[in-house]
Order: sequence, then structure tokens, then C-alpha cells
Amino acid sequence: MHSTLIVARMESSAKDDVANLFRGFDSTDMPHRMGTRRRQLFYYRGLYFHLQDFDEDNGSELIQGARTDARFVQISEDLKPFIQAYDPATWRSPADAMATRFYSWKADR
Repeated sequence: MHSTLIVARMESSAKDDVANLFRGFDSTDMPHRMGTRRRQLFYYRGLYFHLQDFDEDNGSELIQGARTDARFVQISEDLKPFIQAYDPATWRSPADAMATRFYSWKADR
């Protein structure tokens, strides 16, 4: 499994709005098209964390392919009032907000 973590800024009051936007998005075939197997959203002291899990390390390729879909474009626009770049000076795309994994551990089955 492969995971990505997007870090951004968000007001606490936006949690329900953001969750509802993703609830609608995730009820379509878009998560499957993007290879997303699980999505989790977290909030901590003004920070927004968007964790996505993929079966394989091709999630970014599949997301790139889905970026032109009207539903992807729409949710990106709909999220703008609620999610702000962590560092607006360096943000050009969600890839600029991806956290870098520096340690991973998995229990033996």
C-alpha cells in the first residue's frame, strides 16, 4: 500500500463543509478512477491533513490522469474557500503540499 499526506491550513469551522464535499466526491467512481482505497481527513490547530491510501505506488500517476475530469476540477474549486496552502509562496499544485515520509514500520502478519 502507498500513502500520500497533504498538509494545508484550514479553520476548525470548515470541517463539516470539507467532509461533505469529500462525501459527495467519494460517492462517485472518482476514488476508484484515482486508485484511492481510503481517504482520511484530520484537523489539528489550524492545520488540515489529507491522507490517501492507494494499493500501489501509482496513485500520483492515476491522480494526474484524473485531474482533467470535471468532478476533480469542481471539488478543487469547491475546496478553495476552506483550504489554504500551508506556504502560499511555494504552492503551485497539491504536490507542493505533500509531506515527505521519512520512516515507516509495518507489523508482521
